[in-house]
Amino acid sequence: MNILVTGGAGYIGSHTVRLLEQAGGKVVVYDNLITGHRDAVKNSLFVEGDIFDSELLGDTLKRYEISSVVHFAAYSLVGVSMVKPRDYYHNNVVGTLNLLDVMLANGVNKLVFSSTAAVYGEPDSSPITEEMPKNPTNVYGRTKLIMENVMADYSRTYGLNYIALRYFNACGADPAGDIGEDHLPETHLVPLVLKACLGKTDGLKIFGDDYPTRDGTCIRDYIHVNDLGQAHVLALKALYNGHGSDVYNLGNGNGFTVKEIIEAAEAVTGLTASKEVAPRRSGDPAVLVASSEKIRQDLGWQPEYIDIKSIIATAWRWHKGNPDGFAR
Repeated sequence: MNILVTGGAGYIGSHTVRLLEQAGGKVVVYDNLITGHRDAVKNSLFVEGDIFDSELLGDTLKRYEISSVVHFAAYSLVGVSMVKPRDYYHNNVVGTLNLLDVMLANGVNKLVFSSTAAVYGEPDSSPITEEMPKNPTNVYGRTKLIMENVMADYSRTYGLNYIALRYFNACGADPAGDIGEDHLPETHLVPLVLKACLGKTDGLKIFGDDYPTRDGTCIRDYIHVNDLGQAHVLALKALYNGHGSDVYNLGNGNGFTVKEIIEAAEAVTGLTASKEVAPRRSGDPAVLVASSEKIRQDLGWQPEYIDIKSIIATAWRWHKGNPDGFAR
């Protein structure tokens, strides 16, 4: 398998690149390094480029005889998407359309697409299955849903074979401790808690403690980044084996409250995070937990990391050893 990984120097991308290489794939990382880190894929074939650069994309596909693409390159900050919608529609929709057109023009029709649980919006029930209504409440989720619909049309009309993976809350780091989560700004709960434990932030905000949950804080489904990456490996293999276009949820199927994540992180680190309760954020559902039965049954996916403390321990190894991220 000769695989192009767009956005492969990012958090989930870099972990997936490592797993694809370990599975025997010939991987080319394609990233503009606006949010990605070259050091995250320092031992991989690398092309610095943008998904809008049709000429470079086409040349890369031909030069490395690429036969499939794993597409991570996207803007993904929910809050920013609401204040800069043009940037998100332009990058996530127009940019991905350009990628699809360049792929098909060069005879590449296999794609694993990074989607999101944000396509569901605020579901009425949990756990969430793939068939539930898609009503995204933010621009980021809308951009991903638009592209899922585009890919379905391209599959029917132009022969694109794709698998879209709807992530829930990615967290953790490779157990080797040399790559991990490093965003600016950081918006994910686990690294925010760990940074608070390290004293790298002014403190942690708990957005709402009056939800109808067991301790009043939001419940989310946390999945280890390597389990996400392994799902991409299985999805790609399935496409090479003739699997048709499809969509899958990716989560552990277990929900943890914000307070439970903080308590688990404090137990793992032996440190206390400075924290305070803040007002609810608009659009935050009380509970988001995935049903991942479909991908388990169809592709044989089985998450390795189930215990939340073991997941956080891998993230802690990265953050403790790299408190300033890849800047070191």
